[in-house]
Amino acid sequence: MLQELARLSDYSRPAEEEGCVVVRPPVPHGDHFHVGESIVASRDASGLGNPAVWAALERKGLIRSMYPHAAVLTSLGADYETGLRDRILHKTGH
Repeated sequence: MLQELARLSDYSRPAEEEGCVVVRPPVPHGDHFHVGESIVASRDASGLGNPAVWAALERKGLIRSMYPHAAVLTSLGADYETGLRDRILHKTGH
């Protein structure tokens, strides 16, 4: 999710360190939230509200946490293949 948000200027900005991006999580809209032209079910992104998930991502070097406000997505995190993109991003016409 953070990788996708990093691609969108509404949720991200360049970090001071080269190759890193500051990402701000979206606010859910009922049981979902909008990410660009896609919708994500809140249940599929529950880790965005879980400090233990952020701590685990930080231990792996994928982010630097500023929980709950933002995360710095590292270059390692940007390149990490989760295999979940097509499962959680649902294209919509609205």
